Amino acid sequence: MSTDLNANDKAWIQELLHYPQLLKERLAFFEDTGTVLIPEDPIERVVFQDRAKKAIRKIAHKRGHILMVGRPGTGKSMLAGMLQEILDQSLGDYIRPRDAIVAYPGRDRNHIRFAYEDPKQTDRLLDELRRKIEATVDAGRIFSLQDQIQSVRRVKHVLLAATLVLAVGGFFLPPLLVGAGITGIGSLFLFLQENNHRAQEQIQAHNAPAAAANLKHLYDMLPVVLYDPREEQTLMARVSEPNARTMKGGFRHDPYQSGNLQTPPHQRVYLGAHATSPIIYIDELRTLIRIGYMPELLEIMQEKRYVLEGGQGTGSGAADRSENHLQAENIIVACCNHDTVDYLRSEGDGAFLSRIEDKGEIVHMESAVAETPDTVMQVVQYVKQEVERIESEFQAAWGEVITNEGMDSVRSRCEQIFGRRLPPDFRLATRDFTRDAVMEIVKELRCRASDGKLTTILRPINGIIKAAVFEAIFSNAETVAPQHVRIALEEHLSLEGSIHQEIARHKKDLKKYIDSITDSIGYVVGLAVVSSNASGQMYGQPLPIHCLVDAGADRVIAGGKVGEIAKAAAQNVRASVRRVLQKTGAPYVGYEMHIEYIQAHGGIEGDSASAAIDVALVSDFIHMPVNEKFAVTGSLTGDIILAVGGVTEKLRSVMDPVLGMSGACIPWQNKHDVEPLLINAVVEYIQVDHIPGIRIHRAEDHKAPFDIFFCKTKWQVYRIMMGLDQDSVETRMAERCRQDNRARYASAGTRPPVEAERPEDAFPLDVR
Repeated sequence: MSTDLNANDKAWIQELLHYPQLLKERLAFFEDTGTVLIPEDPIERVVFQDRAKKAIRKIAHKRGHILMVGRPGTGKSMLAGMLQEILDQSLGDYIRPRDAIVAYPGRDRNHIRFAYEDPKQTDRLLDELRRKIEATVDAGRIFSLQDQIQSVRRVKHVLLAATLVLAVGGFFLPPLLVGAGITGIGSLFLFLQENNHRAQEQIQAHNAPAAAANLKHLYDMLPVVLYDPREEQTLMARVSEPNARTMKGGFRHDPYQSGNLQTPPHQRVYLGAHATSPIIYIDELRTLIRIGYMPELLEIMQEKRYVLEGGQGTGSGAADRSENHLQAENIIVACCNHDTVDYLRSEGDGAFLSRIEDKGEIVHMESAVAETPDTVMQVVQYVKQEVERIESEFQAAWGEVITNEGMDSVRSRCEQIFGRRLPPDFRLATRDFTRDAVMEIVKELRCRASDGKLTTILRPINGIIKAAVFEAIFSNAETVAPQHVRIALEEHLSLEGSIHQEIARHKKDLKKYIDSITDSIGYVVGLAVVSSNASGQMYGQPLPIHCLVDAGADRVIAGGKVGEIAKAAAQNVRASVRRVLQKTGAPYVGYEMHIEYIQAHGGIEGDSASAAIDVALVSDFIHMPVNEKFAVTGSLTGDIILAVGGVTEKLRSVMDPVLGMSGACIPWQNKHDVEPLLINAVVEYIQVDHIPGIRIHRAEDHKAPFDIFFCKTKWQVYRIMMGLDQDSVETRMAERCRQDNRARYASAGTRPPVEAERPEDAFPLDVR
């Protein structure tokens, strides 16, 4: 095959070099995000997910169901919220329930009835019933001794007056004092009688509740308003644990089940999301599957109504049941990950998916989108939206302090929080991103995807944007600059990122130590990635590989936790070496090939190390040192090197000058994975023989260059890593075979034949 550099290849590389300028041209419409406008349409505030947004609009129009399948952080919850907002603005007055749901007693103590009634009419009905019951209670409470008290009081007053008159007359006529004593005793008796009547009234007043309790059966007959549409403002219910109680409703436990104290079932009933919410948002279908609510949900989606039943077992409320149906005209908005879809396909022959497709759509949320002028503009919009959200958070947290005490107080309080002095003109206000800072965000989105795409998993990026804003605030910068974003990227790490940092430091020390004590024969630096389950981000790390080739048994030994794909890759490398020997006509000698992934304790899987393994095996086979300052990655298929994943992160992991690496060889097809590394960097074109590359200067004044070569075949990798062309490598390999062949016959005391041919299937392949 021809691997010479042609005009198309050169144009291909020039296109790569022009990428930073192309990105700047796409972002030329703004200087900073302060001039960027956010769309008024709520759905357009969700970026990247064009297909999902189109589906949401159709669902809002025809009021169907929708299932969004995708990775966490791709915007599923935002789209669900936007659906609610769109429906509220467009059809909210028709979708929102108008009737109150009222519960009435049923035919016996275990049954209830539901009615959909006008809320105002229901209020009037309940008020009238309460007035009648209160009138009945008040009639039972009428007990008064006021007439008796008034008559006793009048006589008492007469006797008191007579006593006073007789007492005065007794000074002139002593016999009158006897009459005064008699009337005084009479008035005292009447005073005691009046107090006795008042005590009787108080006793009767205290006993009035007991009388009202006799009317408990009347209060138990009162209907109960379970749902009042005037009190509900939102159209959508977010259900985190979709089970029968939260989705359908149920009956509460009755602690007074004995005597005449039991609470009637219509007063213990409560409603779930099906009866009260036009839109039901199930954030994670896996929970619904685990709880086992799927059969009931399917029936309700089909019938659009259901009978409310009590719980399981024999406890309170288990036998309660409604005599008529509740309406369930719900729009189901559900989200799940890809692993849940596999279960949904098999569960009931895909019954749930069939229900969704019948009344709506199943939407796959994009985890990455191609970088185009439109998607780049959406990145700018996304950054602006996050800046405004941060501003609203500042107002919520510090707005009262700013209003009451001013910014000086905020500065002093922030100094106490952060433990350092802040400048006198410090302002706790958000900062807009410059064009170059937005380019850093584009770079990060590109690095977290591959093949010229931008990741749509934006939740982890939100934290990076906020951290960059804080860096700009506490450095008292007017805007967020690229260096603020870079600092945020270093400090805002996921759990996997923090672990990766520890591993990276260990790998740096390990590589330096190996370089200092080895001759680099059979040793090569491969590249690996660790993926974050939460964010989907990949973290690259150097992967030292050491290989030994010994004449003897014909097998490959790859120790450690090596996966099946990695084993197959090692086997393919062995077959590739054998083909070279067969091509050169070298005498066959069985070789035992040892492959060691140095301190790869977590295990190895994938075929991206096959190119590195091939270089290490050939290096030891021909006793030729490998350039230890270059790393290599790629999937080897015959002589061709094919594209692999995570190349951007792999390159970033070895571009740290402290590691001492000066370049890497990557597959030709991974061109677009280099583009984000060129943003805000000084680059130039380089070439070795017919192998093109890019030189990135990691420091000012063109210092610390890092060379990236695009290789189509393993022979080009040999040229970069060992300085040998194809003919030289094949000649050395053939000579090694002849030497080992002569040594084998010499040990047996015989002379080798002129030509030693190897039977094709004399030795089976053995990969351990």
